[in-house]
Amino acid sequence: MERELTAAPSLPRLYARSLVQRPHRGVDFPRTRVVLRGAGFDADRVAAFCRSTGFPVRDTVPLPFPHLLGFGLQVDLLVREPFPFTLLGLVHVAQTFEQTRPLCVGETFDVGVRAVGVNAHRRGATVDLLTELRTGATTVWTGRSRYLARGVPWPGRPVEPAHLPAPEGEGTRWRVPADAGRAYAAVSGDVNPIHLSPLTARLLGFRRALAHGMWTASRSLAALGGPAPGAARFEVEFAKPLLLPATVRHVARPGPDGWSTAVRSRDGATLHLAGRLTRP
Repeated sequence: MERELTAAPSLPRLYARSLVQRPHRGVDFPRTRVVLRGAGFDADRVAAFCRSTGFPVRDTVPLPFPHLLGFGLQVDLLVREPFPFTLLGLVHVAQTFEQTRPLCVGETFDVGVRAVGVNAHRRGATVDLLTELRTGATTVWTGRSRYLARGVPWPGRPVEPAHLPAPEGEGTRWRVPADAGRAYAAVSGDVNPIHLSPLTARLLGFRRALAHGMWTASRSLAALGGPAPGAARFEVEFAKPLLLPATVRHVARPGPDGWSTAVRSRDGATLHLAGRLTRP
């Protein structure tokens, strides 16, 4: 079933609604696909995203950027459809982006989001949301987002996917300021309270505000030199949350079909992110 939107969702309104959201225990997950037709890339927003994450500004968009078009639809799906958990407190634990060709500022797409599975996890349950950008009947970009609902019981054996390689080494140091979450929220619209301040993060069970996983993943990919956004696939696993402020190291290693990358704590002992970039 499809539920078509006539405009991009209002994220502040959806987050306000999520404050009184209650989980629908005993339900599986909705099969509804939320669709927004004729969505495009705003040039100013693309440029702001590039400045925030380190990509060069071009007339083609960085591989992770289309996630911002789909994120509002993800929130709409999670808030307006019956799920066995609530939006607030969900933690982004994995992400995959894949595109078949460069995507240009000025193009328009039909954007669709649907849930494709809920699975048991050792810390609760995970839900996978699939975002697709289509031109006509052709899918040109997909993003698969995995979110963890901590403490939510789910039947079945916990799913433990194979982990991506995480290179070690000195790498390059990043200083991530305390306001990094608020700065990226202003670009992305992701105003989840766990990213905005220590106070709002503590209300949801975290010691300090967390950096957005999408910011960390995008910054990691941009650090590979701003690879030309042609056909490509970037897979990311988020390990320990990156608490703000922080100094971390970014490590990258070339491989036979692309790059492996990692974001680690200053001393290298704690892994925050592992990523892998491949090209057809």
